[in-house]
Formats: sequence, C-alpha cells, structure tokens
Amino acid sequence: MLFHTWTFVLFFLIVYPVYLALKGTRFKLPWLLAASYVFYGWWSPLYLVLILWSTSVDYLAVVAMSRGRWRKPWLALSICNNLGMLGFFKYGHFVIDNVNAALGRLGMPYEIARPDLTFVSDSLNSLFSSMGVGYSVPPMDFLLPVGISFYVFQSMSYTIDFYRGNVDKEPNFIRYATFVSLFPQLVAGPIERAKNLLPQLRETPTITRHDVADGLSLFVVGLFKKLALADYLAIYVERAYSSPDQCEAPALLLATFAFAWQIYFDFSGYTDMARGVGRMMGLRLMLNFNNPYLATGLGDFWSRWHISLSTWFRDYVYIPLGGNRKGELVTYRNICLTMLISGLWHGAAWGFVAWGAVHAVGYSLTRSLEKSQTYRERVPRFVKQLLTFAFVTFAWIFFRAVTISDAWLIICRISTFAWSDPACPLLMLVLVLSVWIYQYIYESKARRILQPAPVRGAIVVAMIIYIALFAASGEQPFIYFQF
Repeated sequence: MLFHTWTFVLFFLIVYPVYLALKGTRFKLPWLLAASYVFYGWWSPLYLVLILWSTSVDYLAVVAMSRGRWRKPWLALSICNNLGMLGFFKYGHFVIDNVNAALGRLGMPYEIARPDLTFVSDSLNSLFSSMGVGYSVPPMDFLLPVGISFYVFQSMSYTIDFYRGNVDKEPNFIRYATFVSLFPQLVAGPIERAKNLLPQLRETPTITRHDVADGLSLFVVGLFKKLALADYLAIYVERAYSSPDQCEAPALLLATFAFAWQIYFDFSGYTDMARGVGRMMGLRLMLNFNNPYLATGLGDFWSRWHISLSTWFRDYVYIPLGGNRKGELVTYRNICLTMLISGLWHGAAWGFVAWGAVHAVGYSLTRSLEKSQTYRERVPRFVKQLLTFAFVTFAWIFFRAVTISDAWLIICRISTFAWSDPACPLLMLVLVLSVWIYQYIYESKARRILQPAPVRGAIVVAMIIYIALFAASGEQPFIYFQF
C-alpha cells in the first residue's frame, strides 16, 4: 500500500477516526496493530509471518534476559535470528549467484540451485481452496519482503539496548508488536528506537489542531517531493541509466545530477509523509533528513542523510568495533567496515558495496582535513558544500547503475569530454534549483521570512496546485522499498 495512492487515503480515512475514538482506551493498541498488519499484509499476507516471527523472537529474548540468566545467548539468538532472516531473504540469491560464478571460473561443473519457494504458495492455495477461501497467493520464485531491512533493525535494536541497560523490558506484547510494525514508518523508516517510540505508545496522545495541521503540511510536502519531483526526475534518469552506451557525457552527467536529487526527494518524501501521518496520530517520529546537500563535508553529510540508519550503524557497528578509541589506524578500519556494511545493507549487488567503498575512502581521506582549522575557517562555506555535493553525486553512479561495468562506462564517458547538446529539460533544473534555494534560505539568517504562517500556507497551497495540475499518477513505488 503506497502513501501516494487512493487506496491509502481510503485506508487512513477508516483507521484515523476509529483511532481518535479509541486513543484513550485499552483498545487503541490492538486497533493500531491490526491496522499496521493490514497495511503491511496488503503487499502479501506472507510478509506477516516474517514480521510476527521476528517480533516474537525478540520479545521473548528480552523476557528471558530480564530473568538474569543466559543473557548473552539470548542476545545472540535475537541477533542471529534477525540477521539470518535478512541474509536468507535479501542476500540468498546474491550469494548463490556469486558462488556459482566462482565455480564456473574454476571450471567446476557443479552449480548450487536457488531456493524454490513455490511450494509455499502452492501449499497455501491448496489450503485456501479446501477451506472455500476465494483468495490465492501469487506464484513465488523468491520472497523479498518489503521493508525487511527496516523492521529487522528496529526490532533488533530493542534487544541490544535492553542488554546494554538503555531501555526497560516492554511487558505488553501488543505494544511491542505495534512498535515493530507501526504502519507510517514500517516499510522505509525512519528506523525508530524503543527509547523514543515505546513511551509514546504507552501514553494517551494529545492531538491538537496544530498537530493535525503540521501533519497534513508534512504529508503534502512529502507528496510533492515524490510526485512532482522524484517521479519527474526518474523519467530522465531511467532513459540515461538504462542505456548508458547510447548516451554521451552531458546526458550521463545530467542524469547523475538528477538521480542525486531523485533519490533525495523520493526517500525524504516518504519520511515526510510518514512523519506527517505520525504527527496527526500524536506520535513524534524522528527527523531522518536535514538538508543533506548543504553538508560541508562527508562527516556532515552522514549526520544529515538517512539519520536513523547512520546513527544505527554508529551505535551498533562502529562503536562496538572500537569507534575512535583505539588509535587512528583502528579508527579508519572501523570507518571502512561500517561504510562497506552500510553499502551492503542497501542491496544484494556489488554496486552498493562499491558505493559504500567510495564513501569509506572519501571519508577516510577527508576526515582529518574537515577537522582542521584551515578548512573550517578559511575555505568558503559554499565551496565546501559544492565539493561535498560533487563527491556524493559521483558516488551515486555506483548506487544507480545496473552493473559495475555500467558504472565504469558512465564514469569513462563523463571523463571523455565528448560533449554535445544533452537536451536538458528546463523544468527539471528550475524545480531542483528552487528546492536548493529554499534550503539555503532555511539554513541562513534569512530563515525568518519562511516562518510566518501565511508564507508556509502559500507554499503548501502552491504544492497542492502543482500536484493536481502537473504531477504523474501515484503508482511508482518508493526507491527504498527495495532495500
């Protein structure tokens, strides 16, 4: 179920009034959990089996740890279960295909078969038929549950935080299951922590007209980013990146620039809508993007981009590896490992690993420079922002290209300077430039001109008018649904 479709509008128009009526009663959480499971099961009812399994194992692991014995084995069970699920469903084909490719290069005739899950759908359809149920599960080659990377990390962080003594045990299974599956942020974040979200689920939310207005405004902003900006830029990006061998340097360079903004508008648009829906329900979800393309260095960029994920890797990967506490060499090792794992988290393809490696090298080389007094005080802020944006945009080539060879081809062609007219759509540049200017104003002393209610209202109205007149239909899935 996509936020930018009429199906979700109808779903929310049913869920929200009942939620308001029940928010002060003991039926609030069961209703919210049921709504979240309907929202997630809309893609496939089989997804519910996995999320319920992950939820149950982690809940029971914390209950067992709270009794004071075998704490480490129970924590290990939680981590292995979550990472095992993620590894099997997200990376199973990737590992098998690469092993088979290696065996082929060695001249070995043996080939590992991919897991065949068609028996699951066939068995369920037989069961439904015997029960007289008219629903049938589509044939399954392999199951890649939407948002599994997000809810697995969210659930696993609860068991780790409890083990560390950072959160208390949640005694109510319904509340914990709601925390894991809360529908606004379930499939693409932000990845919430138990310390922030569970206390909010324990309380009766106070929802004011200001909350509803702010929530609707956030939702409209996210909808505008998705329909008017991301999906529009996607047309140009797809044409260039689907056939890079047929494009020259200007078209590929412009498409790379467009993708940098497409993925930002797409992903931040989703989280804006998620935060907007949460705000209308009296829930404060964490900020996930903070004008990342105004960053003055790669360290600054990662403190602004996908904040919930970058802080997750900081707290549960980088710091446990030793962080910056064991000398410079170990620090750079930890940075590189964290970045590589982050790249692999995004998908089962070598392009994502290469993207993580590029950021690892770039951040390692510039870390000391960014901390130097000369860089901080003498290099103009705009120059630092431009250099950072250029590097981040270059790294996106590996992220977006279909294969590593395509990425290399794009880089080579951009570097050849065989330039001709790229047929640049003027509207694309106008839209991106308008957003960039808005972000600069937002982070400058002139921010006060954006704060009056009439100005903010006029901006929202302008977005609604543009969506109604020019935006494409809301059927394109969000980019991060595949992660």
